[in-house]
Amino acid sequence: MPSLKSLAKDTAIYGLSSIIGRFLNYLLVPLYTAKLTAVSGGYGIITNMYALTALVLVLLTFGMETTFFRFANKEGEQPQRVFSTILIGISSTATLFFFAVLLFITPVSRFLGYEQTPQYVWVMALAVAIDAIRAIPFAYLRQQKKAIKFAALQLLNIGINIVLNLVYYVGMDGHDPGYAFYINLVCSAVVTLCLYREISQIRHGYDPRLMRRMLRYSWPIVILGIAGILNQVADKILFPFVYKGSDMQAQLGIYGACVKIAMIMAMITQAFRYAYEPFVFGKTKDRDNDETQAKAMKYFIIFTLLAYLCVMGWLPLLKYIIAADYWPGLRVVPIVMAAELMFGIYFNLSFWYKLDDKTWWGSIFSGAGCVVLVLTNVLFVPRYGYMACAWAGFAGYAVAMTLSYFVGQKEHPIRYPMQDIGYYVLIALVSWLSMNYFAQVLPVWGSLIYNTMAIACFVAIIIRKDFPLSSLPIVGKFFKH
Repeated sequence: MPSLKSLAKDTAIYGLSSIIGRFLNYLLVPLYTAKLTAVSGGYGIITNMYALTALVLVLLTFGMETTFFRFANKEGEQPQRVFSTILIGISSTATLFFFAVLLFITPVSRFLGYEQTPQYVWVMALAVAIDAIRAIPFAYLRQQKKAIKFAALQLLNIGINIVLNLVYYVGMDGHDPGYAFYINLVCSAVVTLCLYREISQIRHGYDPRLMRRMLRYSWPIVILGIAGILNQVADKILFPFVYKGSDMQAQLGIYGACVKIAMIMAMITQAFRYAYEPFVFGKTKDRDNDETQAKAMKYFIIFTLLAYLCVMGWLPLLKYIIAADYWPGLRVVPIVMAAELMFGIYFNLSFWYKLDDKTWWGSIFSGAGCVVLVLTNVLFVPRYGYMACAWAGFAGYAVAMTLSYFVGQKEHPIRYPMQDIGYYVLIALVSWLSMNYFAQVLPVWGSLIYNTMAIACFVAIIIRKDFPLSSLPIVGKFFKH
């Protein structure tokens, strides 16, 4: 239990910074959708470009964050040497990537559909190269349990981003989507400079033999990462190539704006991941590691289900995050959130093969999910538009999650509390269906009241069954009598 409390504390720190950060970033969504109308397609450009850079970032980091946690905790390895070797390797690759983009900027821009604005491409290429380099010092902060510094730098990045966006889009009344990319580059550079102490560990040098061993471990994780990020961004990358309508950028912008509302699920998963990866790898030798993973899975699902109900219940208010001309895309929100919930479960299920050094299993599961996702996009987007994008992500995550669970139970059985998990899933499902029903028969204010009551009942069930208030410090004193 003390180990779970430590995990909860770190998750709270990462989660708070992530929640605050995402909330502040949400302020950019109404700003962008107000300044860049759906018809203009400006937000579609931002959506597409950030999807591309997310994929490139996975390729450039090459699974070395997870690899760092694994090798830094291995007997006989020198953590500083591991860190230095990875940082030098990633820095070299990222630098070569940026200069390659500069060298071939014309054909690359033409292929991506930015022939008239090649500056968008090279600016984001430089930003993603810097982000790849700084990903390793950020992993080092997590490994050293420096959650506060990690959170502070993430918030600094977001703070600068928001201020500069407000200066341009409000103060200067700008309407060019490209300025979002210039601002992103400035933020990446400033935060990276703040990591100079961690980057200075590069003095421990580069070990080519160590790197070869780490690459053998990491290459399946790369496939896993590619498949994982494709489940998040492939729809936004493929959409311009497979959607045949003349309003392509407008439709992509609507979809991208509405997906932002659903990203609270991704935010929770990310916060949990930041704390959970170094936590699990640090407990490799503990006998109760499997039991801890089982409990962590249960609590993760409980809180993500609660988040799902909150977003769906208060969607009539949350929709005002984006401009009204983007509202037709709100129907993708429940689908995308369910897909992100399954991705979080899949992430939790991934540790058995990472800890057993069988990361190639991850490439199989993720590869299967990725194939389903890409095929669904290619086959159905031309007919159903961005709705097919939402269902493609759902199908891809469902396949990867299911395969990982059943193979994992055979290769490395972990006794997950399936009865408790099923109980909460059933209650959440009934609550959501009832919300949908009353949304059809009640006015907006009435459905909001009902939805809030349903959420409160779900919280009450959680407290009664798994989080008795009497066990909490300070607060518990009021419930023991």
